[in-house]
Amino acid sequence: MTESKTPRDTHEPPPRPARINWAAVVGFGMLGLLWPLLRLVGLESVVGGLGTALIAFLGTFAVWVLGAGLGDVPRPVVTLTLAGLLFGALLSASALLMGEWPDYGLGLTLVAVAVELGRAAGFGALSGLTARAIQKSRHR
Repeated sequence: MTESKTPRDTHEPPPRPARINWAAVVGFGMLGLLWPLLRLVGLESVVGGLGTALIAFLGTFAVWVLGAGLGDVPRPVVTLTLAGLLFGALLSASALLMGEWPDYGLGLTLVAVAVELGRAAGFGALSGLTARAIQKSRHR
């Protein structure tokens, strides 16, 4: 009996996705302390609340997008989404600890923290999509 010389399945398994760079997640997420720091040094009394918020968020967006995009951070969307969660947690915790959130009671405070975490994660995902676009344009 002759063996059939049919080719075996030569498909290679797909490459595993790159691991998440946790140092980048923590580093980018720590920018959640920028806004409270700007308030502590008195920038809010100079440029106002909206100006301080714009400086903090636009500065964070620029650092995230340029850092992840030009730094070739693996999986930038996931990395910056997780950094956004850390950012929101730090921002919420600092606002609570500094007494900047009104006391609405535990239930509404938890809802406000959940909304802040969702907003910050969305901000991180948007930043990650922008960083990925930069990475793709650089590697063409």
